[in-house]
Amino acid sequence: MKINLLSSLFLILQMNLFAQESIQSKYDPNELFNPLFYKDYGSSFRTGNGEPGTSYWQNKADYAIKASLNDETNEVKGSVTLTYTNNSPHQHNFLWFQLDQNLFNPSSRGYAKLPVNGRSRYTGVSSEINGGYKIESVKVINTVAGKVSEINVDPDIIDTRMRIDLPKTLKSNGDKVVVKVDFSFIVPEYGADRTGILKNADGNIFAIAQWYPRICVFDDIQGWNTLPYLGASEFYLEYGNFDVAITAPATHVVVASGNLLNPSEVMTSEQLKRYQLAQTSDQTVIIRSNEEVKDAASRPDKKTLTWKYAITNARDFAWASSKSFIWDAAKINLPSGKTALAQSVYPRSSDGKNAWGRSTEYTKASIENYSKRWFEYPYPIATNVASNVGGMEYPGIVFCGANAKTEGLWGVTDHEFGHTWFPMIVGSNERKYGWMDEGFNTFINAIADDDFNNGEYKAPKSNMHEMAKYLYSDRTESVMKTPDALKEVNIGLSLYYKPGYALTLLREQIIGEKRFDAAFKKYIRDWAYKHPSPWDFFRSIESSVGEDLSWFWKGMILENWRLDQSIGKVEPQTGGVKNGYIVSVHNLEKMAMPVVIEYETVSGAKGRVHLPAEVWQNASSVNARIPVQEELKKVVIDPDKVYPDFNSENNNWLNTKL
Repeated sequence: MKINLLSSLFLILQMNLFAQESIQSKYDPNELFNPLFYKDYGSSFRTGNGEPGTSYWQNKADYAIKASLNDETNEVKGSVTLTYTNNSPHQHNFLWFQLDQNLFNPSSRGYAKLPVNGRSRYTGVSSEINGGYKIESVKVINTVAGKVSEINVDPDIIDTRMRIDLPKTLKSNGDKVVVKVDFSFIVPEYGADRTGILKNADGNIFAIAQWYPRICVFDDIQGWNTLPYLGASEFYLEYGNFDVAITAPATHVVVASGNLLNPSEVMTSEQLKRYQLAQTSDQTVIIRSNEEVKDAASRPDKKTLTWKYAITNARDFAWASSKSFIWDAAKINLPSGKTALAQSVYPRSSDGKNAWGRSTEYTKASIENYSKRWFEYPYPIATNVASNVGGMEYPGIVFCGANAKTEGLWGVTDHEFGHTWFPMIVGSNERKYGWMDEGFNTFINAIADDDFNNGEYKAPKSNMHEMAKYLYSDRTESVMKTPDALKEVNIGLSLYYKPGYALTLLREQIIGEKRFDAAFKKYIRDWAYKHPSPWDFFRSIESSVGEDLSWFWKGMILENWRLDQSIGKVEPQTGGVKNGYIVSVHNLEKMAMPVVIEYETVSGAKGRVHLPAEVWQNASSVNARIPVQEELKKVVIDPDKVYPDFNSENNNWLNTKL
């Protein structure tokens, strides 16, 4: 395009005039609207439109586990046999495992991060750090012509990781290796708020997680993902099938991820009838009542029992055991016509219609709602366990605080089961990108609060101008930081609230509910049981909604930038008020958002003008036309207070001449 000399001089003059009127601003359009936001092109592994490519691959981990619980010594002993399938185009001469229980060893790196005084939610206190694994043996099992041989391997254990060198190369594109590890550990009373022992007069409650050696993820982004477990960052795991046998005292009820394979062997005849009734009942059925907890006849008359569970295409397995459990259940109705079972186990001290007596109702409602809105629940069972874990999620089972009641119990139950979708179905890397499970889950939780029981626990809309002062104070940090690198006090803000709010903002204000929901469901469908990166998510949403949102991801996720829109001059257009007004709006901080201007005239007429985010692509101040034919009385930016404007004081203009 050619620009003649006269036009050039005119542009320069206009720019000089604008510069004279401009005010001090931190905003740089080139920094926010940078065309090089995506630094990598799409590939056959991960496409430019945010989908897995035709060459996308993922390794598989199938586990067969036998374990036992000693409720007097608090010891878990087990043997895990991993069948690992290398679907990658790379061969392996060694494997990496996660040994999460080693966090509770005084020599662990997580221990070194403990505060000198006080405690950490994600590690505990120094006096409690006295555990860790005893790895009794590691063997590679070979089967040749029907003959099985076991080769002992000397593992190299580094903090919460274990490397084993393979006796022969694991070839690419489908080769398999079988590794057997015998292990034991003492269950910590407070296990980083993810596993532990709740002391109870009727019998301690054992919530068992991160309990067996697990293979690390090998992916196309980083190769082996071997970040140590330090407590705050969660997990990144491969998918596979689990067959697990857990032996516990016969007085105990054992619940776990997956389907119970031998109910007739571990229940009384009456409990079995109730259990079968619950599978067809929309109302909660009591399987073991409050009164029966103290009745020895409510459990089979044996010394120990072995509970057998199986779950397919899952990324983890957890369980709980106690002789103090009340047990109830109800049917879950899924959109496809299939059913699953919602169940809860909790002590008598947690019973009551305002407490855990409604847990199964909450569980059922939560899963039915998310299945209808986003993606169908994939597991045969959903178990809520009352424990000393404030809230933690695993496939088919969650641990929630035993003292939670009413709205608090609904909130933690819905949140933990919401994690079924992120990261159990959509298997993002929690160890690095905690916001991709906690933030996404917080987002869907807010919608679920509105949905549940005609809004029984619906929360009022927040004043985001006030919240912005909290979310973007000088002490806060960006969403994209790894959980371990965040100050513990900021984890709730950066991983939960801020990304959850960001998605709500996209859905309700910038894209619209219909377009956003369709895009979000497509993202879940495309990446179900796979490993998306943040960039895959960004690309997926943009491709579906047809918008360049790089400015949004940059300001709201990658950076910790503030928003401050302010009103400048409010003046009649040339020719007087009959031709309307011009309102100037300044962007004073580094973030940008669409602009909503509400105005009121002297006669009381009201209206709104909307400007898209693109007005900030090349300016830190913009003008908006107000289509009125009489004097303005007042003007307000963002009257509904939905954008994170850090300073509300400059959002209002009043006509002082009236």
